[in-house]
Amino acid sequence: MKKPPKPKFCLALTAVSKNSEAKILAQALVKEKLAACVSLIPISASFYFWKNRAQSEKEILLLIKTRSSLVKRLKKSILKRHSYELPEFLTLEIKDGHSSYLDWIWKNTR
Repeated sequence: MKKPPKPKFCLALTAVSKNSEAKILAQALVKEKLAACVSLIPISASFYFWKNRAQSEKEILLLIKTRSSLVKRLKKSILKRHSYELPEFLTLEIKDGHSSYLDWIWKNTR
């Protein structure tokens, strides 16, 4: 008998400029079950090129733990709420992790 495929998980990233926006976004994603956990990490400075000028700004990075199968819905939810004209949205595949933690992600997302 063939084993069912292992569920796939990912870490999604986005950044916002205000702590209040980060908290609202994180709470919405968890409430909607699109993320099991969202960690907020203050960044002292992000450097980037925007509208033909070098820029620098304090940001809050959101580390979003979720199922890979939810990425489309997660992206749509973030883009609809995000205040930036061009929001960052990246995903990183989780190839391995603590099995109990991955089970917890599975149970707390849908």
